[in-house]
Amino acid sequence: MHWTIDHSSTQRLQDQVSAAVVQGLRSGELALDEQLPPAAELAAALSVDRNTVLAAYRQLRDAGILEFRRGRGARIASAPDARDLAPVRDAVRATIELARNYGLDSSDVVTLIKEMS
Repeated sequence: MHWTIDHSSTQRLQDQVSAAVVQGLRSGELALDEQLPPAAELAAALSVDRNTVLAAYRQLRDAGILEFRRGRGARIASAPDARDLAPVRDAVRATIELARNYGLDSSDVVTLIKEMS
């Protein structure tokens, strides 16, 4: 899998690592029961601290996507489902509401998102 991290992004590095795993699952680059790289190895490849990768792995474990197996590392335990998008949907709703308060419509919000990504 190709791992990409944007060190200049305002998104936390651990969230970028987590998002890369979820995207890998959705695209089929990662499969159930597949072992992820050891944290130290991935951290070196991404030029981030090992604890950043471990924090991302813990996030994914807490979401039920990863499981840790002693001596076998971190493995994909399940694919994310629609429930994983609930926080994103909540944030989008809040953003739309805020935009409406400023007189913007949904196309304005989409334009702003495209400019920022």
